[in-house]
This record gives sequence, C-alpha cells and structure tokens, in this order.
Amino acid sequence: MTAEGPKGARGRRFDGALDPVAAELNASIDFDRRLLPHDVAGSIAHADMLAAQGIISAADAQAITAGLRKVQGQLEAGELAWKAELEDVHMNVEGNLIDAIGEAGRRLHTGRSRNDQVATDLRLYARAASARLVALIDGLRRALLGQARAHVETLAPGYTHLQRAQPIRLAHHFLAYEAMLRRDRARLIDAAERAGESPLGSGALAATTLPIDRERTAAALGFHSVTRNSLDAVGDRDFVVELVAAAALVQAHLSRLGEELVLWTSQEFRFARIGEAYCSGSSLMPQKMNPDLAELIRGKTGRVVGAWVSLMTTIKGLPLAYNKDLQETQEPMYDAVETVAACLEVSAGMVASLKIDVDRMRAAVGEGYLVATEVADYLVTKGVPFRQAHDVAGHLVRQASERGVELAELDLATLRETHPAFDEDLAPWLDPLRAIDRRDVTGGPARQQILQEIARAAAELEPR
Repeated sequence: MTAEGPKGARGRRFDGALDPVAAELNASIDFDRRLLPHDVAGSIAHADMLAAQGIISAADAQAITAGLRKVQGQLEAGELAWKAELEDVHMNVEGNLIDAIGEAGRRLHTGRSRNDQVATDLRLYARAASARLVALIDGLRRALLGQARAHVETLAPGYTHLQRAQPIRLAHHFLAYEAMLRRDRARLIDAAERAGESPLGSGALAATTLPIDRERTAAALGFHSVTRNSLDAVGDRDFVVELVAAAALVQAHLSRLGEELVLWTSQEFRFARIGEAYCSGSSLMPQKMNPDLAELIRGKTGRVVGAWVSLMTTIKGLPLAYNKDLQETQEPMYDAVETVAACLEVSAGMVASLKIDVDRMRAAVGEGYLVATEVADYLVTKGVPFRQAHDVAGHLVRQASERGVELAELDLATLRETHPAFDEDLAPWLDPLRAIDRRDVTGGPARQQILQEIARAAAELEPR
C-alpha cells in the first residue's frame, strides 16, 4: 500500500505492474461499480461487527462508517473518479476510504477477503434485483388486469396451432399472461430466498481465526441465515444462475406477448392498435406504423437466454473454491436483469395503450367453425359416445365448408341426415356466447370464472 491507499490487490508480493492489456482484461470496475451500494452496506455491517467483537475500536468503526457513506456519495455524484488501476469496486471504495480517514480505513478489511466480500455483494444485488423485477412484473400484471376488466364482454377467437379453435372472452386471453407472470413472480421470490444466506466471514476459502460474529452481519444486511461451508460460499454462484434463469423465463413470456401483439396489429388480423409511443415509422414507406418495441422485446429473448447459457458454461468445470472465472458471472447477470427490467416496463406501457377492434374480433369468432366442439358436446348430451359425436361434427364441418356456410346455417334436414339425434334445440348450442359460458369450470372462460379471476388478481395487486 502507498500512503494514499491500496496499490491494487497484488501488494508487495509483486515487483512490477501487470501488463497493460492484461490489466485491462483483469479489471472489472467498468461493470462491478453497480455493486457500490451493496459493497458499502456490507462494509458498514462488517465494521460494526468488528467493533462489537472488540477486534477494532468503536471510534475506528464510527470513522469507517462515516467515511464509507461519504465515499459512496462522492462516487455516485462523480466527485471521485473510478480508478481502473484499482481493478474493482471493492478496492476503489477501500482506497478512497483510506485517503479520507487514514489509518482507521486500513482496519476495515480485517477478518474478510475479497472472495467473501464479492460473494456478499452479489447476493445483496441479486436480492435487490429480484425485488425490482417483481415490482415491474406487478406493473405489467396491473396493465393486463386493466385490459381484462375492459373486455369481459368482448368475444375473441381462441387459437391452437395459430388456427381458430374455440370462442373465448378476450379477458380470458389477457388473464393467461397474468397467470404466466404470477409464476414468474414466484420464481424470482424463490431465487431471492435462496440468495438469502450470508457468505460474509468465509474469508478467502477457510474462514478466519478472528472471533467474528457472522450472524450479526447477516442480520444487519437482511440475510435470513449464514452459509454453512466456507469453500462453497466463496465459489457459489448458483443464486446468479437461478436469478437469470427466472429472468430468462420472464423474457420468454414477454416474447410470446410481443409476438401476439405483432400478429394482432398486422393488417391480416387487425385485432388491435398499439399506442404510437411504442411504434416506429419507415424511412421509405410513409404509411407504415411498425410494432418495433414488441419486436425488440421478442428479439431480446436470445440475449437473456444467452446470459443463462454463459453462466452455466462459466461455472461448469470450476474447482473449489474461488477462481477468477467467476468474475465472468457478473456481466451476464447485470445485462439480463437490466434487459428484462426495461422490457417489463415497456410491455406494461404497450398493453395499457392497446386499442382493441371489438367488432373485428367478434366477426372472427363467427368464421372458421369455432362452435364445432359444441356440436359434438350436444350429441354427447343425447347419449352419443364422444368419439362418434366428434366424427359427426367433423363431417358437418366438411359439408358446411363445401357449401361456403357456417354450421349454424345448415338446415335440420341436413343435420339429421348425418345423425338422427339432432333436433331444434341445437340452435342455442351454436351461439358463441352461450358456448363460452357453458364452460363454467375453474380456469374456464365463462363470465363468472373471469370475474372471479379478476377479483383474485385485483386482491393481490391493489392496495388495501
């Protein structure tokens, strides 16, 4: 160390400096500065514990705490420059602390290593990131809930294989995405829970001889417990993989939503319009209004999934305990979190801006034989085995298609030629609205079920 502060992490064991290109590759300050608030919080908790254990004086701990808060403010405000030669956020903070308060600052690192320090910082970041993503997910869920409320009575074609299949309420469609996001939310909370063990006190790999109190620092930092193996604690990045895996699934769901918005806004579907704040024009064709943000959200899925693959590839062959390879787990995590956060925020805005062409959707329900299943169900109520009823309904669809009409336009004589069980009471079965509301089972699209789901989601999302 110099009089001003630490000279990197190499110390006097080395005579010369790193090769300049090697130093640039080795440094992480360009991205791990994101850990600044967590690094400071961990250091304050550590200093407080050292004083409580009589390892450093109370006066030194007070000076360290005040100095750390000042350094954090100065770095955040740009009053202090980040120094690449100090490699990372930890050494930048410590170096500036020593410059600010002198000898007391040199005592901060007592009883810890950068290995357990960064592991602690990353867990704190992961827990904060999970909370941030959960809040943004809830914002998108609110937007979906708003559209569901507005379209309880709007009929829409439900699809399988991107072919019109059965009629549903449009609210049911929006609530399907709410259900996906509710699972995403739970996965992020679960990942944060598993990141809730404090590794601080594990040292470089074999803990410390000093009488530290790990439980005290864990509680001060909001962890629910401490890690149970120091070798594992400093080399563990499972929590990063879990966070990014959960984020990748969020992004996959956003991609599905984006794809449907692209389809719905096309001239072929004409089901919806996205607000102009989320569309772009063409440099050549003045009539174009392209759903670029929906496409970007769809496209960024590869980026987030790629972050997960990068993490798995990095950790798959590492020996215990800490290895420098683990530095490569940081950038994929930051990029995944920040990408998904931006996409969630934009998705909420797009969903809220949607204008549905209710008449166009209703017209689509009336085309494509969406009530064919109702014909089969009708015959089942007449005692016809379902497989036979299914075959009869398929034959009627073929006849209607050949005549260029819908099922409801087939006369009773034609129906009875196909099967004698048909009668005048078939007509109500071919009403799409009645077809939807007959599906009054938990999770179904009937009006009563939709209202119950809206009430459930509202109870979870709206302040009480």
